[in-house]
Parts: sequence; C-alpha cells; structure tokens
Amino acid sequence: MFDTLIGAHELAQRLEEPALAVIDCRFDLARTEWGAEAYAAARIPHARYAHLDRDLSTPASRSGGRHPLPAPAALAERFGRWGIDADTQVVAYDQGAGAYAARLWWLLRWLGHRRAAVLDGGLAAWQAEGLPLEHGAPAPPAARRFSGRADPRLLAGSAEIEQALSAGQLERRELVLIDARGADRFAGQNETLDPVAGHIPGALNHPFADNLGGGRFLQAAALRARYLKTLGGESARSAVCMCGSGVTACHNLLALEIAGLKGARLYAGSWSEWIGDPARPVARGP
Repeated sequence: MFDTLIGAHELAQRLEEPALAVIDCRFDLARTEWGAEAYAAARIPHARYAHLDRDLSTPASRSGGRHPLPAPAALAERFGRWGIDADTQVVAYDQGAGAYAARLWWLLRWLGHRRAAVLDGGLAAWQAEGLPLEHGAPAPPAARRFSGRADPRLLAGSAEIEQALSAGQLERRELVLIDARGADRFAGQNETLDPVAGHIPGALNHPFADNLGGGRFLQAAALRARYLKTLGGESARSAVCMCGSGVTACHNLLALEIAGLKGARLYAGSWSEWIGDPARPVARGP
C-alpha cells in the first residue's frame, strides 16, 4: 500500500493492476480549464480527471472561502464513479509540485481511505523518465461503491481559531496555526487572489514550496527537521494547517505525514473564509 508518495517507475509497474485508480488533478488558478484541456490532450494511461473547482470543491462562498469542501456523500459518489472502493490504490498527480494532487489525497483521507498516494514530481517526473502517455477519449472505468465517512477530527473551523486566538493559545503555541502561502502573501504583499491581504495574528508561515527540492518532496528526515522547527517543540497534533483556500495546506499535511509527524488538522476555509467576516483581526508583516 502506498499512503503518501509513489515514484514514477513504481506507478508504471502497476498501471495494469485492476485495483488501481489514477487521478489527474492538473489545474491553474488563473486558467481554470487549462487542466481539463491538458488532460484531454495527453495523460498518464487510464487516468481520470478531477477538476479542483467542480470535483474537489464546491462553489465559493463567504462562509466557506474560495474552495469549500464537497459534501461527503457527493464526494463518495464521485469516488465510486472514478472506480474507487475500499480496496483501490489511488494515485493522484498534477503538473509537478503536488499542490492539487495533495488536495485529493487529503479528501480521500477525510473519508477514511488510506490507500492514496501522490505521484512525486507529478506529470513532469513521469515525462522526464520517458514513460508513456495516453491520448484520445479514455475508456470509462467500472463504477464501484465507495462507502467512506467524513472524519470531523481532521478539521478545524473559524470558530475554534477565533476562540484560540482570543484565549492566547496561538501565542502560547497550544494551537500552532501553519500557513502554507508564500512569504509575500503571508506578509500582506502581492495579494492577487483575495480581497484582503495579510494573515491571521499568531499564525506561522511555512510555505508549501519549502517541502520540495528539484520539484519533488524532500526526504522524510529533512521535512521532519523543518517542521519540528516550525512546531517549536509542540506535537503535530497541536497543528492546524491553512493557506488561501484550503488547497496548498494539504501539501503541508502530506509533508507532515511523510515526516512521521501525525495528527495535524486542516482549516478548510483558510484565509479566504477568515476574511469573510470583517470583524476578524488581520495581521501584516512577516
């Protein structure tokens, strides 16, 4: 079972296994149909396509941010249509860094499915190894029954963050809020996606790009050292990961899992939900 990462050659050796579902998660926030178009042109053989906005999220809302979580029942039905059941090994990939593939990885975990991994290096790594691509209309997968249930213990909400902030828990690191956005957006600079710039007071910045080296995830020991520094001696179970809309935060959750630091949760609405209430405090600067 692969439950965090899988390499390109490891996936290539398993492509014909019946209990395998490969999901293409390529996406571009600035060109929202680019991923679907790229998938139609060429993809890893047998892959299905997952659109971030339509499949891995529901429509944006003030109370849920830019990428609210899908309803669990609808998500389970979608997984079944993609040929996923309890015995299926799922491999998610995107154009390279894994930010969108990690969102699918986390959604599967949220519904209790641990046989899920991200292709390390994504399609870029697959192509670099000269592995085959599929063109034309894909054959539909045989539908299966996915019966997972959402685990509320994997989530944190705005009310909890507000309460922790007012009680000083972020300052004392009883709750460690880790923001995956780049340092400039965290500081309130160069904000192009959300109408308010900055970060939640007391949050710590750990950009998801720092999980990577040469387009692939760092080794577990290196990730562990970096996150232990961010955690400041606290357990990963005290950590809540966030970003702009709950997508790249999943990259940090995957990195923590690779590092053997388990128990962190997702603030799904993240910054785009937080700023939906103008009464909530905003901080700027590093």
